[in-house]
Amino acid sequence: MSSATPAAPVFQITVQPSGRTFTAAPGEAILAAAIRQGVGLPYGCKDGACGSCKCRKIDGAVAHGEHQAKALSAEEEAAGFVLTCCARPLSDVVLESRQVTDEGAFPVKKMPVRVAQLEKKSPDVMLVRLLLPATDTLRYHAGQYVEFILQGGARRAYSMANAPYTQAEHPGVELHIRHLPGGKFTDHVFGAMKEKEILRIEGPFGSFYLREDSDKPIVLLASGTGFAPIKAIVEHMRHLGLTRPATLYWGGRRPQDLYMDGWVREQVAAMPNLAYVPVVSDALPEDGWTGRTGYVHQAVLEDFASLAGHQVYACGAPIVVDCARASYTEQRGLPAQEFYADAFTTEADKHAG
Repeated sequence: MSSATPAAPVFQITVQPSGRTFTAAPGEAILAAAIRQGVGLPYGCKDGACGSCKCRKIDGAVAHGEHQAKALSAEEEAAGFVLTCCARPLSDVVLESRQVTDEGAFPVKKMPVRVAQLEKKSPDVMLVRLLLPATDTLRYHAGQYVEFILQGGARRAYSMANAPYTQAEHPGVELHIRHLPGGKFTDHVFGAMKEKEILRIEGPFGSFYLREDSDKPIVLLASGTGFAPIKAIVEHMRHLGLTRPATLYWGGRRPQDLYMDGWVREQVAAMPNLAYVPVVSDALPEDGWTGRTGYVHQAVLEDFASLAGHQVYACGAPIVVDCARASYTEQRGLPAQEFYADAFTTEADKHAG
């Protein structure tokens, strides 16, 4: 007499305080299961490197895959925190995450795209416009990103630098790609890539976008090409006619790193609620820089005695995002849940010890 093989258990994941629920199969990362079912948990790199998906486990058991200590320390794990991108449930799990949203309206899609324009904005930044198929559109929040699917299955993530409303007239996306010498993909972008080349992307991904249910003043913090999703958010704010006070801090090593400075100044002229503070850390005498100097996250500390009533949207190098998160919450009273971030982790960052 034969007996059927028992079905593998399916674990229920509950997210408080929203009460959202979804299921995860054994061995499936909680974040992957959430994305698959349209539950918008916060996340960034999806590789255990940035810590953006960290949240508190109220109940249940998980097993963590490989991750970096800076994303989740042993002390944090012992205190009940998890990284949903690499935590796999061993039982039903209850999590606390106040950033949960419903992404069901914006399904993740794979599609071919054509390179429509290549424009060097600085010696190491290329603006790449991708044309979507005529029969397709990509719905996304300003601030989200797409991933290129490369040969062999490797992936590279880049934020959309244009707001969603631009899709109505020009169904394509704008990306800002910084050259990392020796980088498999960026060497191609700055070398052999030509207009009309066909690539494959998947998206949208990410939980970095403007929360429109608040009227709190906003600090937008960008370093380098972390400006790309911030640009999309500024476009989105202007399109909607939002009047919340916002200050954009954009930092680079030299003035040329602020590669769309003129564009920002045009927005400031058209948006009375928007202020702009460019910051340069390593200007040379020949640059003739007379503006703010130092680290961009530090400029915010210098300008704000308190951030208790603000929201901060930070994007760029992980060290900038991490320093901003720590100093703004610990020294300026910013509520931790009002710090929204997307750290631009490179492949080297992901595999660092």
